[in-house]
Amino acid sequence: MPRQAGNLGAPPGGGGGQEIRFCRAPDGVRLAYAIHGQGPPLVIDSCWLSHLQFDWQSPVWRHFLKDLGALFTVIRFDERGYGLSDWEIEDYSLEARVADLEAVVEAAGLDRFALVGMSQGGPVAITYTAGRPDRVTRLILAGTWASAARTPEDVELLETLVSMIRVGWARPDSLFRRVFTNMLIPGASEEQMRWVDALQRMSTSTENAAALCAERQKVDVNDLLPAVAVPTLVLHSRDDAMAGFDEARIIASSIPGARLVPLESRNHILLADEPAWHVFLQEVAAFAEPDREAVPATVSPAPLPDLTEREFEVLRLAAAGLDNSGIAGSLALSVRTVERHLSNAYLKLGVSGRAGRTAAVADLVRRGLA
Repeated sequence: MPRQAGNLGAPPGGGGGQEIRFCRAPDGVRLAYAIHGQGPPLVIDSCWLSHLQFDWQSPVWRHFLKDLGALFTVIRFDERGYGLSDWEIEDYSLEARVADLEAVVEAAGLDRFALVGMSQGGPVAITYTAGRPDRVTRLILAGTWASAARTPEDVELLETLVSMIRVGWARPDSLFRRVFTNMLIPGASEEQMRWVDALQRMSTSTENAAALCAERQKVDVNDLLPAVAVPTLVLHSRDDAMAGFDEARIIASSIPGARLVPLESRNHILLADEPAWHVFLQEVAAFAEPDREAVPATVSPAPLPDLTEREFEVLRLAAAGLDNSGIAGSLALSVRTVERHLSNAYLKLGVSGRAGRTAAVADLVRRGLA
């Protein structure tokens, strides 16, 4: 049975009121979804670890809900088998999860909306958008994949995770849950680690967690990527241990017109105090609602005319996710020359440090200058 706590009204700890509702999937599974915030609709496809009510208390998710709710009317839901949705599930297939998204959208009375697919929600969002471009205004893919089992190493990792889940998910002070949490958010504080560790037990059962992880091996939406016909933004942490950065490159290069924004982070779930979160928020705000006044940036670039054409070219490739060696190969330059162009560009833009440089490049890309 789903684990519930108290009143299903306003989220604890502030952040504006949310309303939790229920609907039925085509196969009869009861799905819990929540609406909060103000502005144009932004639908977030469910992530693996979620609980519509407990998420508001989380030092890992609270900023995500609060900041996006200040910009959009956010519609999110607990995946089948998780949170406040039904836990007794037989079908975790991609097709069933796409039908769940459709059911929530219909129940919420939405016509057109921006769609966010995070982590394992990405393949669901890709599949839905490829089939319903008339409904999706913008597609935002964050920390996700088109195929979770692209290599033998991927398959081995998933099989190991399934085995560890079956052994350690429900045990008190489980070493597995702490290992898993370290993969999700290696940059987390002890408090954040403890909260994600607890959320794993609150969000679902051992059987459900193992079943959904096993189902990931079957997911492959590569053939659908060229069929995505809406503006698409791909955001991905460079050093994400849960979803390799190569997946972001594949997705962005396969969806026509998609744009890739690398995030300088090791975390699969971005934390409130890291610069990558602010880059993420600025990018999503500008992309999902282009006419919106920009969210205040953490970096203010210097006047742009000082940049040479070559410096713009190097920045453009850096924004596409290429490292210095990749840029050198693309432009037939030496790595040292690329480093010199980047150093000169960053000096002219008045930024330093990896986070500041990422934010500056993201701002140039958003303005169509790189």
